[in-house]
Amino acid sequence: MAFERIAIVGTGAWGTALANALARAGRSVTLAGRDQASAEAIARARASPRLAGSKIEDGVAVAAVGAAALSAQDAILLAVPSQQLRAAVLMVAPALAVDMPVIACAKGIERGTHKFMTEVIAECAPGATPAILSGPSFAGEVARGLPAAVTLAARDESVAAALARALGSATFRPYHSTDVRGVEIGGAAKNVLAIAAGIVAGRGLGASAAAALTTRGFAELFRFGRALGARPETLTGLSGLGDLILTCSSVQSRNFSLGIALGEGQTPAQASAAAGLAEGAFTAAALVELANAAGVEMPIATAVAAILDGSLSVDAAIENLLTRPFRAEG
Repeated sequence: MAFERIAIVGTGAWGTALANALARAGRSVTLAGRDQASAEAIARARASPRLAGSKIEDGVAVAAVGAAALSAQDAILLAVPSQQLRAAVLMVAPALAVDMPVIACAKGIERGTHKFMTEVIAECAPGATPAILSGPSFAGEVARGLPAAVTLAARDESVAAALARALGSATFRPYHSTDVRGVEIGGAAKNVLAIAAGIVAGRGLGASAAAALTTRGFAELFRFGRALGARPETLTGLSGLGDLILTCSSVQSRNFSLGIALGEGQTPAQASAAAGLAEGAFTAAALVELANAAGVEMPIATAVAAILDGSLSVDAAIENLLTRPFRAEG
């Protein structure tokens, strides 16, 4: 399987970064905007307004989503927010060839349906081959060609390996996996836990508290993942622990920045406006609902969801977590 012609739907920061990475890998790349006007503006500027300071590589074609842009492709990457993925799949579905890989690049759980990203793809484009790309990577760094390693998962190992080779280069290294659900769980859960880490930073609780929060947060992620059938090596790998470490430690993360704003005393509405689109804010409630249904205890994620919906203050959430009964580690 040779995936030489690849389209990326979504002209935001991550879509633009991936387009640059794939162009540097020698692929034929089309960056597809979801409306004609924005696609034309980006084509003229050779830059995305959502990724300041990064020019689009010369080899990247920019077009609006449509049959002309998508029908001749070997694979499609969907670089849109998780709550917009369903609309994006429905938009591209008519142009998809049978068994064409459609790779979700969003980290989240769909609200209402509780579906993971590959489940949304399978439902809306049943003839496609769903896959997921996730891992510790900031768009600005990938766009500039700084080294990053991620995980690409598909049910069929040969497809996953071929896609990883097609997307990979010396500075962008996808490791392939067949543990689709494990990769999706890591990406979704770490965003919620990064909000909690940001709250710790915004409240000035110190480095020791930050280390404890990240570690206990990973214990929650691991318990949840194992309950839903994820492999331990996936959860401790790039798309799980690796992404959690990155997202819980840098203001480049919108989720971490959202948490900082909450920790500093802003309301959820104010914090969301300041941080921009933070996937964890949309995923938190769905994650907790799934965990409860599976009988998995996730006190940190539960606290974040309660803070975001306004049913619990930051101070009360911290007190609740610090006064939980002492127990064995695990």
